[in-house]
Amino acid sequence: VQLQASGGGLVQAGGSLRLSCEASGRTFSDKALGWFRQPPGKEREFVATINRNGNTYYADSVKGRFTISRDNNKNTMYLQMNSLKPEDTAVYYCSLRGTRMVLTSNYYYTNRDDYSSWGQGTQVTVSS
Repeated sequence: VQLQASGGGLVQAGGSLRLSCEASGRTFSDKALGWFRQPPGKEREFVATINRNGNTYYADSVKGRFTISRDNNKNTMYLQMNSLKPEDTAVYYCSLRGTRMVLTSNYYYTNRDDYSSWGQGTQVTVSS
């Protein structure tokens, strides 16, 4: 599956951005999806995930400010980012877990190794 991310840019602290990520090539609706980010000089870190039932889980650093969502009809996932801070500056990556998720599972996948497909990354820069 191929993922195409878009929506990054430069924004002032306190502003908002919405990232999008369109998937092609495989069934989308029964997969777990995630957003990660890599700040300058640091490791890639977990941001948010949404499972096939639409339930979500966030890193503590973005909880209450970011919202992950999915539109299965469009094979697209989103990350709405509000109240942005300079420390949110990073390259943001969307990801898809290749294994079909069991319908009754409510597990949240938060590790990089849980995901097999990655978008190309989109730069988000927050100025102070």
